Amino acid sequence: MWASAVLLVLLGSFGANALDNGLARTPPMGWLAWERFRCNVNCTADPKNCVSEKLFMEMADRLVEDGYKDAGYEYVNIDDCWMAKQRDANNKLYADPERFPSGIKGLADYIHSKGLKLGIYTAYGNFTCQGYPASGMHLELDAQTFAEWGVDMLKMDGCKQMDRHTMKKGYPQMTKYLNATGRPILFSCSWPDYERGAGIPINYTLVAENCNIWRNYVDIQDSWQSVLSIIDYYAKEQDTLVPVAGPGNFNDPDMLIIGDFSLSVEQAKAQMAMWAILAAPLLMSNDLRTITPEYRDILLNKDVIAISQDNAGIMGKRVLQKSDIDIWFRRLGEAWMTTYGLLFFNTDATSTKSVTVNMIELGASQTMGYGLTDAFDSSKNIWHIGASEDHTFTVKAGSVLLYTVYPSK
Repeated sequence: MWASAVLLVLLGSFGANALDNGLARTPPMGWLAWERFRCNVNCTADPKNCVSEKLFMEMADRLVEDGYKDAGYEYVNIDDCWMAKQRDANNKLYADPERFPSGIKGLADYIHSKGLKLGIYTAYGNFTCQGYPASGMHLELDAQTFAEWGVDMLKMDGCKQMDRHTMKKGYPQMTKYLNATGRPILFSCSWPDYERGAGIPINYTLVAENCNIWRNYVDIQDSWQSVLSIIDYYAKEQDTLVPVAGPGNFNDPDMLIIGDFSLSVEQAKAQMAMWAILAAPLLMSNDLRTITPEYRDILLNKDVIAISQDNAGIMGKRVLQKSDIDIWFRRLGEAWMTTYGLLFFNTDATSTKSVTVNMIELGASQTMGYGLTDAFDSSKNIWHIGASEDHTFTVKAGSVLLYTVYPSK
């Protein structure tokens, strides 16, 4: 009897500390400032591109007016450098009053009036990555403050925290404080990436119990090589990362840089398709005011987004490598039939490649065969292919083919 009572107390304690917000049942979608706008705080010299409430309001306007909100992009996320340089007399964080004259509460009200959600940034430690005040010894106070402002997502970084062994305690503490506010706040953790960098073993079960999404690897940069390095990491670590992903909990390979300066249209398709197969958050970091139509169309592609947002939340895996083509497969969660996302990724940036495979090789064995819908070009749909029938797929240099695979009738 005594042992049973102790067990109940322990289970109750665990439940109180675990993430309990009902959010991120599918990978969150939205916009995040960091990769494109960094810590540009010079609003005198560069008012159009500085980190200010005007920037976030304008991005919110574009999300609504240009179709992103209707496609599922709902978060507008502030990153580093929004704070004043010191806390106020009550130890509360507050926004730089010149760049955010309405305060974060005023900005949140504006974002909410558009039917969108606001994300904000802090760090575990006394300072953010750019040297602004962070949550340090004020985790509970900051959680309460964010909730009072109407914040909907919190990204907690950690680069100034020297003793990264304490993150296994500190991040769950913030989870507890966020739960206690009573406001659903999606929790984005940088915790595993910092442990990886410090050579500390990562307890992904603990991470998934306390975070909705989490960063595993280095920051994305505006380059194709950066995208490739992240994909390569996820492929190498997939046996560790796939089991912990699912509704409410997703690995985060970082922002979409589609529409910035470095990616070609084919490379942009590749990043979008890979993030969908990985069941990754789709958080754009670009300038929605100036993005050109060909990149906007990639970000708004309904067939790719449908794979990303599949309700089962299963992360895809690389199942084969042939002829410089990586083949990724993701089981989708249709209730009435088994469907899949299928990606052919040509890792050769200089030449078109072809690969011949059959569906059984990939793990699909429906005896009646399959149909394949091309996410980027419906003229290339394959109406029927037998499960054991070899088929040759040709992929442009540095690009992808992405299909939704469904059983033939």
